[in-house]
Amino acid sequence: MTLTLSFLLLLGLCRNTISEGPPSSPRSPAGLEFELPSMNYETKDSYAPGPIGVLFQMVHVFLHVVQPNAFPEDILRKIIQKKFDLSADYEKPESVVLTLKVVHYEIGIIICAALGLLFVILMPVAGVCFGLCRCCNKCGGEMHQRQKRNGAFLRKCYAVSLLVTCVFVSIGTIYGFLANDHLRTQLLQTRQLADSNLRDLRTLLNETPSQISYVLDQYTTAKEKAFSDLDNIKSLLGGGIHEQLRPKVIPVLDDIKAMAAAIKETRDALLHVNKTLGELKNSTARLSTSLHDVKTNLEQSLSDPTCSAQPEMATCSDVRRSLSQLDDNTNLGQLPSLDKQIDNITNVLQTDLSSLVQEGYKSFNDIPERVQNQTVDMVSDIKSTLNSIGSLIENVKVRISIWDKLTGFSDHIDHIETYIHHRLPTLEEYNAYRWLGGLVACCVLTLIVIFYYLGLLCGWCGYDRNATPTRRGCVSNTGGIFLMVGVGITFLFCWILMIIVVLSFVVGGNVEKLVCEPYQNKRLFQILDTPYLINEKWKYYLSGMVLNKPDVNLTFEQVYSDCQDNKGIYTTLKLGNIHNISEYLNAQDFIKNISGNFENTEVHIDNIVLLGAAGKKNLQDFGSSGVDRIDYGAYLAETAKTPTKVHLLTFADGLEEKANKLPQGSLKRSLASNAQKIRMIYHGQVMPLGSSMTTLHQSVQDLQHKSSGLGAKVHDIISSLDSAQNFIANSISSVIVQESKTYGNMIIGYFQHYLQWVKVSIMEEIAACKPVATALDSAVNVFLCGYIIDPMNLFWFGIGKATIFLLPALIFAVKLAKYYRRMDSEDVYEESSVPGTWHLNL
Repeated sequence: MTLTLSFLLLLGLCRNTISEGPPSSPRSPAGLEFELPSMNYETKDSYAPGPIGVLFQMVHVFLHVVQPNAFPEDILRKIIQKKFDLSADYEKPESVVLTLKVVHYEIGIIICAALGLLFVILMPVAGVCFGLCRCCNKCGGEMHQRQKRNGAFLRKCYAVSLLVTCVFVSIGTIYGFLANDHLRTQLLQTRQLADSNLRDLRTLLNETPSQISYVLDQYTTAKEKAFSDLDNIKSLLGGGIHEQLRPKVIPVLDDIKAMAAAIKETRDALLHVNKTLGELKNSTARLSTSLHDVKTNLEQSLSDPTCSAQPEMATCSDVRRSLSQLDDNTNLGQLPSLDKQIDNITNVLQTDLSSLVQEGYKSFNDIPERVQNQTVDMVSDIKSTLNSIGSLIENVKVRISIWDKLTGFSDHIDHIETYIHHRLPTLEEYNAYRWLGGLVACCVLTLIVIFYYLGLLCGWCGYDRNATPTRRGCVSNTGGIFLMVGVGITFLFCWILMIIVVLSFVVGGNVEKLVCEPYQNKRLFQILDTPYLINEKWKYYLSGMVLNKPDVNLTFEQVYSDCQDNKGIYTTLKLGNIHNISEYLNAQDFIKNISGNFENTEVHIDNIVLLGAAGKKNLQDFGSSGVDRIDYGAYLAETAKTPTKVHLLTFADGLEEKANKLPQGSLKRSLASNAQKIRMIYHGQVMPLGSSMTTLHQSVQDLQHKSSGLGAKVHDIISSLDSAQNFIANSISSVIVQESKTYGNMIIGYFQHYLQWVKVSIMEEIAACKPVATALDSAVNVFLCGYIIDPMNLFWFGIGKATIFLLPALIFAVKLAKYYRRMDSEDVYEESSVPGTWHLNL
């Protein structure tokens, strides 16, 4: 009940600090994790008797055979209703029926106990009669043995039977020794078991206030996390708004920035193409002049008289016909200049579009800063609210001491500990006496068996089949005496042993069947949970006692099971029926307060201009600059041509070959000289010109690629710019509202998560009552059933088994002693005068 008060205190603290909140998300906010420190207990929640447990199970099987009836729930309910007073109204029919039901349930134990009592009564009587009978030379008391033809066979049968019987007696005696020692050893551990359970209960009491304080202190963690996010509102709220607008704005600004760079690149490309084109025109003119000079020189050389004679005339004719190929192949002079386009681009570059784009970037990127500047008052108000809640929690913790509520329960534990420590020495003293009595009982059985074993050993070793009964050896006679001594001790003590067996059997068997087994399968709790059983006015006794609401379905079985599962007392005792934690952890007012702060704060983000009118005009001027209307096909066609109509090196080689066919003279020298000039023209002019034309061709291709669809590109950029500008103007308010709501829910989510964690901790973790279930298990399942009843049942099982087998052992020993002891007289057989007959002389 004191732990219950502790929970009510915690609920009161929560009620004073917060009002209500909706269930939080199962996912914890990032960076905010709560975990209640776990408690460590000493006592193990399970008990294992060790290897001797196999023998305990064997006894359980025997008890099930003796007592196979189901657990008598109805009988026990009626007995409890009668307050355990069976003598009252015993003459009534229902009392008689109840008594008959008890007898029917106990019939197996009653029969076994009756047989044991019969044994106790008859064995002393039989012993006295047997002794008197033997004193009268009857019952085998006469020291005379009549020899029989099957005497050897009977002796062997008696010996083997006695040996087997002694083995069974020995096994039962060993069971007794083991059980007696185990019971003594386990009872010596009672102090340790009790102390560990008491320490665990104290740990539960001592740590429960610490757990409650820890749960309340975690409010500071949630508050600090909220403060951190409030201080970081620039990146969280402002950054959120910025990120929502970014996909619409940044691509447009990036396109404009890329277009600004493209304008500069286009101007540079036009300048490069225009300059290269001029240089190529000059180089082409020089090449044409050089080729014309060589051509003129060759024509003059071909007027030599040598060309009039055969066969030189044919060679000269070939050279004259090839002179038409010796000319330039380009018409670069017809290509127009790009000065107009260059002037248009230069005028476009008068406006610095890159600077205008950077201003657009800056205007857009200043959104988080503007959000922070406009939410200073809101952040301050929310922090004040959170600080006031934290101060209230601290004041309540200081004002109310939980220890005062737990002192009474601690006193109960101290009283129990004092009582246990006061009674334990007495228990240990009685345990020593009991152990000594059990040891004496086992030693008596051991002594009897030893006498039987010695009798068998001496009789077997000293027996001489050729010796007559009156002449048997000393060893054989000693064996017979040992057997009779064992018989005598059996008659003296076996009935006493049976008394011990019957008493321990009745007690141990009933406790096992009526307490231990139903406790393990929880049927004992089910009886206690019977409505109106313990208190006729209460449907459920436990709920009436704890909650003062007897109609609440709070049962012993459920409480025990929940404590075994280490659930908190709130859930276990169903304290929600008197104090609903959801009502105490009510954060609705708190949420409304925080939400109101966000809703009442207006964030104005206007005058965001991505690109002004000057920037748009700059883009439009670039689109109409005419760069995309240049006749790139003509430029590419001319620059793709070779500088000359014929490959000059091939032409020079052919000219030189033809010159070699001519005779020595001025014509041959002139042709060879011109071939060399042609080679020089190729290396000095044609090759550089060809390289420059290839470069110009590539530059024109690049310029054509850049300017392709320029007007459409500019139109698309301006359209995207207008769309982004309209989106900012029309949608930024809804974006601000959405992001503010998300940001506010994040701040509120910290406290919803904290409250949900408090709720879960109270219901499932704080004051987890496993030590209570463990203490109950230790008292019933471990101490009573494991330490006492199981060894006690094994003890009577072993001793009873040995005592029962003493009966056949006694009979076999008496019969066998006749064959081992030395007789006073014997039967003597002499041959008769009549064939086939004998005379017996005594």
